[in-house]
Amino acid sequence: MSAALTPTSPVPAAPQGAHRQPGFWPGLALAAAIAAAAMGLAALPALQAAGLSALTLAIVLGIAAGNTVFPAIAGRVGSGVDFSKAMLLRAGIVLYGLRVTFQEIAGVGAAGLAVDIVVVAGIFCLGTWLGTRWLKLDRETSMLIGAGSAICGAAAVMATEPVVKGQAHKVSVAVATVVVFGTVGMFVYPWAYPYLGLSEHAYGVFAGSTIHEVAQVVVAGRAVSEQAASAAVIEKMLRVMLLAPFLLILSSRLGAGGGADGTRSKIVIPWFALLFVAVSGINSLHLLPAAWKAALIQLDTVLLAMAMAALGLRTHIGAIRQAGAKPMLLAAVLFATLTVGGYALNVGAAKLFG
Repeated sequence: MSAALTPTSPVPAAPQGAHRQPGFWPGLALAAAIAAAAMGLAALPALQAAGLSALTLAIVLGIAAGNTVFPAIAGRVGSGVDFSKAMLLRAGIVLYGLRVTFQEIAGVGAAGLAVDIVVVAGIFCLGTWLGTRWLKLDRETSMLIGAGSAICGAAAVMATEPVVKGQAHKVSVAVATVVVFGTVGMFVYPWAYPYLGLSEHAYGVFAGSTIHEVAQVVVAGRAVSEQAASAAVIEKMLRVMLLAPFLLILSSRLGAGGGADGTRSKIVIPWFALLFVAVSGINSLHLLPAAWKAALIQLDTVLLAMAMAALGLRTHIGAIRQAGAKPMLLAAVLFATLTVGGYALNVGAAKLFG
C-alpha cells in the first residue's frame, strides 16, 4: 500500500469513474512515459552492472521530475498520477503473485509471521509512547506516525485516522514522515545488503518486515534479486494483512466504536493482499499457459514501473521542512528501530524457528 505525498495532500481514494476526471489520461501517459524511459535505461549494460532496476530508475526519474517540472503541471495531470500510484500499484502487487508459489509463502513460515506481529505491535506502541511522553506530541499525531511506520506507510495512516479521530493536518504530517524515511530505506537497504551477512531470502524477509511502503519493499527487493523480491513481497503482504486486526484492536482499546452521531469507524480490509495470495495459488497450481503467464508478468513490470514513477512524482523534498522537527525526529527514531532492531529480530527469529 503506497502513497508518497506532500503534507498537504492526503492519500487519494480512487473513485469510481476516475478515468473521467480532468487530467486522468495525461497523468497516466506521464507515468507511462517515465516508466518506459526507466525500462529503456535499465536495459543499458552499464546500469545493469550497477544493479539499477527499472523500478529503481522509475522512482528516481519520478522524484527528479516531481521536484522540478511536475509542480507546474500537477493540476492538469494529478488524477492520472494518483491513480497510477494507488490502483496500478495494487494491480501490480496482485499480479506479482504470478512470480510466487505457495511453497515460497510457506518458506517465510512462522518466523516471518512472528516477526511481523512483533514489529507491528512494538513499533506502534513505541511510537505512541515516545511521541507523547518524550517529544510531547499530541496522541493522535504520535499514533498516526506509529501506525504508518509499523504497518504499511501512508495507507496505514489513512486507515488509522477514523479510529483515532485525527485531524487532516495531523494525517498529512504523519504521511510526510513515513514517506521520507520509507524512501530512505528503499535505497539504504540494497546498499547495506553485502554487509548484513544475510542470504537473499533472509534479506527479503528483513526488508519486507521493516520497510514502510509496499512499493518501497518491491524496489528494495528487486535491487538485490528476484528471490529477495519474492521473499520481501510475501513478508510485506503478511504485514499488510495485519492492518485489519490492528484496527479492530485499536478501536476497542480507544473505545472508538462510534462518534457523536453514533456511526462506527470503518475498518479497512486490504483486499489486494488477499488477491495476491489467490493469484499465488493459481501460479502454484500451474493453471495458466506459459505464454499467458509470461505476458502477464511483463504487464506486471509495466504497471509497477508506472506506479513507481507516480510515487516519485508525488515525493516532494519540501515534505521534510513542512512536517516539522518533532514529528520527523519521532519517525527517524522509529526508522532506526525498524532497521537495527528489525535486523536483530529477524536474525533471532531465524535461529529460534530454524
